[in-house]
Amino acid sequence: MDKNIFSEDRFHNEDAARVWFETARWPSGPNCPHCGSLKHYATKKIGRYRCGEKECRKDFTVMTGTVMERSHVKLTEWAAAFHLAASSKKGFSAHQLHRSLSCQYNTAWFMFHRIREAMSRGGLEMPPMGGEGQIVEADETYYGPIEKAKVRSNTTSGRPYTKKGKAGPSNKRPIVALVERGGRARTFHVASADKRTVSKIVLDNVSTGSRLHTDESRLYTGADAFFKSHETVNHSAKEYARGDVTTNSVEGFFSVFKRGMRGIYQHCQREAPASLSR
Repeated sequence: MDKNIFSEDRFHNEDAARVWFETARWPSGPNCPHCGSLKHYATKKIGRYRCGEKECRKDFTVMTGTVMERSHVKLTEWAAAFHLAASSKKGFSAHQLHRSLSCQYNTAWFMFHRIREAMSRGGLEMPPMGGEGQIVEADETYYGPIEKAKVRSNTTSGRPYTKKGKAGPSNKRPIVALVERGGRARTFHVASADKRTVSKIVLDNVSTGSRLHTDESRLYTGADAFFKSHETVNHSAKEYARGDVTTNSVEGFFSVFKRGMRGIYQHCQREAPASLSR
């Protein structure tokens, strides 16, 4: 591990790493991940605790019940990996982790996917974004070429593309994003970023008590009837902020997303070829 980058003790001292993880997970002291009891006592092995409840009495460590559980990776390496994931603005890759930790690639690949799982949110039933008086920004962007069979030379209204595919939405994949000011973000890869599709995404995912901020796009016309307010900025008139009305958060989200795609992932496609699906 490069100590010039990871100079803090938790990155090269196992005890310091353990204390760091324990402090982050248990600020009020260890509690049993199995039953939730605060009763515990230390075992002979440093960092291993035993639940004090008679019905439980199970051993646990700071790794129990986390993505680090049942792995043989050192806590110092986990600390460094989480640091890279949280601090790399353009994203990070398993190969980058492999080089930084000087570990085997299969270990880096395992850690990389565990960390991505830890960073993911949501499920089948995600709560609405925003809330009373909170701000949610909505916008759409286009990235990545579509399949050759679907390449078009004209827009859906029949007009030819003016930028010939070098910029703008021509023959690219549409992506809709919702960003909660100072909070969560959700993205949606859609077949077409039309008014019906975008409206459904916004209505299904944003709390009605929220303030919705967008640009002047007609995709969001009429949104003021469903939310506390719908406020816009006019990008075509070079207006990017008016008081606290802005879409800079979602624009910044797209910037980080695109830089990560270019710098880390290089290429994306909707589905893996059949020969590579296993």
